[in-house]
Amino acid sequence: MTPALKIALVVTNLRGGGAEKAFLKLGALLAGRGHEIHLFLLENIVEHAPAPAIKLHALTDPGQVQGKGFIGKRLAAIKLRKRYRQAEGSRPFDFTLSTLPFADEVVSLAGLPRVWHRIANTLSAEIDNLRRRSTTKAARRLARYRRLYDGKNLIAVSRGVADDLREKLGMSAAHIERIYNPFDLNEIRRRAEEIPPDLPQAPYIVHVGRFAPQKRHDLLFEAWKIAALPHKLVLLTSPNAALNALIVSSGLDGGVIVAGFQHNPYPWMRRAAALVLSSDHEGLPNVLIEALICGAPIVSTDCPSGPREIMTGDLAQFLVPVGDAYALAEALQTVIDCPASASEGQLERFSGEAIARAYESLAKCRRESE
Repeated sequence: MTPALKIALVVTNLRGGGAEKAFLKLGALLAGRGHEIHLFLLENIVEHAPAPAIKLHALTDPGQVQGKGFIGKRLAAIKLRKRYRQAEGSRPFDFTLSTLPFADEVVSLAGLPRVWHRIANTLSAEIDNLRRRSTTKAARRLARYRRLYDGKNLIAVSRGVADDLREKLGMSAAHIERIYNPFDLNEIRRRAEEIPPDLPQAPYIVHVGRFAPQKRHDLLFEAWKIAALPHKLVLLTSPNAALNALIVSSGLDGGVIVAGFQHNPYPWMRRAAALVLSSDHEGLPNVLIEALICGAPIVSTDCPSGPREIMTGDLAQFLVPVGDAYALAEALQTVIDCPASASEGQLERFSGEAIARAYESLAKCRRESE
């Protein structure tokens, strides 16, 4: 095993998004392997507690929001540099990992050494969406990302994200490594054995994801009507007036269950006839991997990026074109009759052990090159 490393993780806050939770999982994984992990929060907002072994450094008072403008970023960079040096003491960090653009920018302004920025989404999709509203704003966002990331060390959570950075954002000078998010296969399977009291008794297909344009609930509902399956459609998302209105306007009132956000979604996945993803874009859709670990069949749009990397072999037949309700409906019908499951080999590349080794190798190579 690699000798113990000293690693700094930097994130804006722990408010509860997917990137933040993936960061906490990574920190806990590395700490569990004997590494010294320091987590720097630019804002002391914690909705998900870090593992006890992680040393927490918050740069503001509890609940205080950090200014995001020109001056706010630079003040945050000054505070981060000071706290970072205090945490170094007599032993420097082997490498520093940040995630999400604001934290990445503050880290760059702070001038910290041995930095890697973790990119969790296809940034070109964000820019394309912005371009539909304002070409000027889209151009500014692209310029910001190129200024921030080109020529830097980047970790892409999927091959698709890496390709997006190189080909669509033109990051030709960046050093890009692909490292997937880590998954604890045994823990997920253990938690999947729990039985929530509100779990539906009737057969159902589940969708896990917030109500947002990217997730394309409108497409999902259109495909659901076409598929005309006898199952219920269960949505693991928080109740929302606009979502309810869309369900009613789609003629699905009574056929869709909005089950709310679930701290443990795995029993819902394990007992589902299938899990469906209808997104226009993703970075690496964790729910597809988690569903496969739980033993659930999956259906997904072939969106950028991630599904194509996850759904290999027999699973590839359940990839459908983005925005095609008829193809999605056909795949839903097929998966009920002919479900496919992932092999242990397909899942092993996402295991915590594999991901930890990748980060350890990265840190070792970086240390030996200096």
